[in-house]
Amino acid sequence: MPIVECVPNFSEGKNKKVIQAIKNSIAKISGIKVLDIHMDPDHNRSVISFIGEPDQAIKAAFEAVKKAAQLIDLTKHKGEHPRIGATDVVPLIPLEGITYKECIKLAEKLGKKIGEELKIPVYLYEKAATKFERKNLANLRKGGYERLKNEIKKPYRKPDFGPSKLSKAGVTAVSVRPVLIAFNVNLKTNDLKIAKYIAKKLREKNGGLPAVKALAISLKSKNIVQVSMNLTNYIVTPPLKAFKKVEKEAKKFGIKISESEIVGLVPKDALPKNPKKSLKLKKLKYLQKFSKSV
Repeated sequence: MPIVECVPNFSEGKNKKVIQAIKNSIAKISGIKVLDIHMDPDHNRSVISFIGEPDQAIKAAFEAVKKAAQLIDLTKHKGEHPRIGATDVVPLIPLEGITYKECIKLAEKLGKKIGEELKIPVYLYEKAATKFERKNLANLRKGGYERLKNEIKKPYRKPDFGPSKLSKAGVTAVSVRPVLIAFNVNLKTNDLKIAKYIAKKLREKNGGLPAVKALAISLKSKNIVQVSMNLTNYIVTPPLKAFKKVEKEAKKFGIKISESEIVGLVPKDALPKNPKKSLKLKKLKYLQKFSKSV
């Protein structure tokens, strides 16, 4: 049985009722299993992880985008994490019995449906990208929703689907990608300059670790800073390798790590034997086969 994982990110991390309503819109689709919900008030962002057969996963993703557009007003949204949409991204990940090529067709089908029925502009990125410069999500999100409002009518910003016009729901970016590990490391300091220095040292594009994207984020609710990472190939750079690099760079400033977190689920083979101790993890859920999900 082919199984797809979907990990939509929503620009709301404070209002539990909103995220619960979105979760319910996903769970009502037959055959869908919601695996995890991660909310972060400082990022003002939530991630819902679910799995199911391809057609059902697309139905659930569409319902989630629809509900988020009804409940989230991006013109009033403020948060530490970059964003361009109420449903900011909808990554599709082939888990078993389905190829990337088949998932790209699903992404196109979903993007077309969102654009036509919800009138929300859609960009395709990563493996589903229609243009080379759109493979990297950072290129699409540069300047955020506010900048995109002024640029979306320009030819080079024309969406793959939907209107060249933004509503309060913004834009949704749909992708096909391998398993990605969203890994955050919190530092015992509130100095954002230190976190920015460390993030720069980690980024692959700055000569850091391969397959690593990193941002520095201020967690005002805790009066600390965070190095927020996407590990795009955990075989090349697993969480422990990234953690040790953060630890090494933080020591230059006499700073210690308070804790780390994984957003969503993680493949078991990505982690060391005692991950909660070696990574100072707050919580942990493994991504396994559909029949043994959590």
